[in-house]
Amino acid sequence: MLPPSFDAESALPNPAIILQRMLHKFERRAKLDDDDREALLSLPYRVTKAEPGRYLVREGAATDHSIIILSGLAYRHKFTAEGSRQIVSIHIPGDFVDLEGALLNISDHNVQALTRCELATVPRSALRALFDSHPRIARALWVDTLIDGSIFREWIMNIGRRDARERLAHLFCEFARRLEISGLGSTSGYELPMTQDQLADSTGLTAVHVNRTLKAMDAEGLIQRQRRFVFIPDWERLRDVAGFSELYLHLDQVGGGDLANLRSS
Repeated sequence: MLPPSFDAESALPNPAIILQRMLHKFERRAKLDDDDREALLSLPYRVTKAEPGRYLVREGAATDHSIIILSGLAYRHKFTAEGSRQIVSIHIPGDFVDLEGALLNISDHNVQALTRCELATVPRSALRALFDSHPRIARALWVDTLIDGSIFREWIMNIGRRDARERLAHLFCEFARRLEISGLGSTSGYELPMTQDQLADSTGLTAVHVNRTLKAMDAEGLIQRQRRFVFIPDWERLRDVAGFSELYLHLDQVGGGDLANLRSS
């Protein structure tokens, strides 16, 4: 059975469940009471769609809102003065991709839709009022931001100290675990709608090097590719090749580290 598609044509989500998804995410970050839950579910928002490649955030731009991904994938990146791109993270449904926009005046990076996305935009003023009046919610958002920072640090390690095979293996392992927690994939396989250029910009390699390394990994039986899907025949073997440790994902902050509870939420 194939994992669910990230960009299948669908109607916009039922408004009644949009903020429930956000609530479930924050309840995995901190213990909230009924008043906190009511405040989160009362946030004003606007639902929009974004086609692949659309900029959700632009470096140097001011913003008056923050964005939650409801469906699809997005990625953060920066450009050098010469125009070379470095992708610094991938974001999945449930992620607040521009929480910084609630507190910082100017964006210091870009965010683009990787696939067709459904988004909820929340006014900056509403989020600031929520932070000030509900400290447990502020704590949940702080923990979420700290985990983002931990993932950034691991990406720096990946680019700076691992070889090409290890870099790609590590990226595949991270996606597998994050998507498994969100119910969008598993350690056996998932949809990976990234081009070789995008994989290259995520790992500090050239597209040619990525192509050659993916073919070698296929030949080794580390992964199997079928169109936009990556299948993992032996999870533990791929973990060993990547040197993958889940510590940086801080799964102990997510439902007490109980994956069974996560799947039911």
